[in-house]
Amino acid sequence: QVQLVESGGGLVQAGGSLRLSCAASEDTFGITIMAWYRQSPGNQRELVAQVTGRGRITYADSVQGRFTISRDSVKNTAYLQMNNLKLEDTAVYYCQVQVRAIGTFWGQGTQVTVSS
Repeated sequence: QVQLVESGGGLVQAGGSLRLSCAASEDTFGITIMAWYRQSPGNQRELVAQVTGRGRITYADSVQGRFTISRDSVKNTAYLQMNNLKLEDTAVYYCQVQVRAIGTFWGQGTQVTVSS
């Protein structure tokens, strides 16, 4: 079992910034993909951004140019820098980690609320 600890959510005004962190257990080996998903009320969970072990990055069209995903493979930590936040970015953000030969794991979720 891989434990994920998320932090960095909160309340911010539109146009502001937040940085999310997701730390996997230090003894976790073989992490391939680290990703951020989000889910708002009444909507399905959607991919926000992901980064592979080789550094390939994918963003949802809605966050392209505003959000930046990064990872520290030594610390087993992923980050999501969110700039120019919009009302529609309000959601619970979930970290997802895929571990080779073991499976996929989710964080507990962190609330991001953007106010006008």
